[in-house]
Amino acid sequence: MIYRHCIAPPRAYTQFSHDIIRHPRLSSDAVRLLTWQLSLPQGTRESLSRTAERANTGACAFTRAKRQLKDEGFVHERRVQGPGGHWVTQQLVSNVPLSPAEAAKFLGQVPVSPQTAPSTRNPAAGERTGRLTDGLPYGDTYGNTHNQPPRPPEDALDAPETAQAPQAQVAPENHRPDPPVPHLEEARALAASYRDLDPALRTIPRAMHAELADLTVHWLAAGHTSAAIRAHILRNLPDGGTRVHRPGGLLRYLLAEVPPLPSASTSLSPRYAPPHTPQEHPGLSLRLAALRECEGDHVQATLFRPVHDENLCPQCAPQPSPGSGGGSPSCGTDSTQNPPAPFALPLQ
Repeated sequence: MIYRHCIAPPRAYTQFSHDIIRHPRLSSDAVRLLTWQLSLPQGTRESLSRTAERANTGACAFTRAKRQLKDEGFVHERRVQGPGGHWVTQQLVSNVPLSPAEAAKFLGQVPVSPQTAPSTRNPAAGERTGRLTDGLPYGDTYGNTHNQPPRPPEDALDAPETAQAPQAQVAPENHRPDPPVPHLEEARALAASYRDLDPALRTIPRAMHAELADLTVHWLAAGHTSAAIRAHILRNLPDGGTRVHRPGGLLRYLLAEVPPLPSASTSLSPRYAPPHTPQEHPGLSLRLAALRECEGDHVQATLFRPVHDENLCPQCAPQPSPGSGGGSPSCGTDSTQNPPAPFALPLQ
């Protein structure tokens, strides 16, 4: 059960027909838009879009409500050409449905108001000016380029020339001398082959080849060989499958400082001393070339990294007897310290 309590407003009210409020084919937005328009004072020129904006009606709801009002005959609109050739949209809102003929008859009696015509105003960019054709807008450049230096003032040209002391040019800290020409071609070929040393160096940008060649030249000029440079790079690559995000920057860092030549007593660690030269296996990297195939009895071929010059992997090598008391040290190693264990890898 529902109860209603209504108090008649003494002022600011509009009478509407029940046919509008209870219309079965008009949505609530359409009824609100129509009643809002009918409640406006006489002579108010407010468009339907402005009413929808004040009533907080969205764009889609306004389009749907306007279409419903036009289909039911409560709203009619037309475009006419007014004074001065301006086109004006006229909208007619009624509290009863009107046919298109009745609406056109009523709108034909209403003159086009001059208030709806757009006002006269200047262009946003200013007054019209002449169009510039050929030439440059800033005058004579006395040359073929568009970036000429500024001209000196005229008084400076007439002033007598004074002798100035030559200023010493200070080289920047990271400045390197020009690379020697004899090693340039070899350095370029070596820099182009860095990407083949390891899979982590495959993505070296080609634009960095010139910079890496410049760094390699100084290594070659200092007396380092190509094999020593490659071994230095491989020795300092990250282990454990670590991904190198910027291989070019890593090589720039590794080649930035040129170490002195090793003495006769200093040699590479046996771990990085490949038993075969890269020329014997051009298709293999230095890491793979450092491995050796075991000559023992295996079901399948097995590779291992030798410590000295052995041909048998740790599984096939003869083990010293427990009672031997430790044999004599070999290759200069201390008998109290075991040599590093070789690495064995079966081939699939």
